[in-house]
Amino acid sequence: QVQLVESGGGLVQAGGSLRLSCVVTGRTFSTYPMGWFRQAPGKEREFVATISWNGDMTNYADSVKGRFTISRDNAKSTVYLQMNSLKPEDTAVYTCAVRRVPWGGVSASYDEYAYWGQGTQVTVSS
Repeated sequence: QVQLVESGGGLVQAGGSLRLSCVVTGRTFSTYPMGWFRQAPGKEREFVATISWNGDMTNYADSVKGRFTISRDNAKSTVYLQMNSLKPEDTAVYTCAVRRVPWGGVSASYDEYAYWGQGTQVTVSS
């Protein structure tokens, strides 16, 4: 059974930083691209960042480009999201996800992901 567990969320002031982690078990993590999505209250889930299976390709939503960095450590079956220069509009539940197909590149499409974590709350105060 595939499980994804996020951590690292919390309350931070605008301009601050947080680092989210997502540990994956039950699947050969190193062969699957990963993604981060977020959902704010009353809004649709939106794509944040994605990384290829070996980390050589990444893609970001325009709203976070230049501020967020996605990375992975295949030896630890963990994907990270470093978030800098946080803004109140970044407030959301952040969820990591595993793509359906191994060895693939990057994708911002929700439908391309098969397994999801429970999410971690990020709150940015102004």
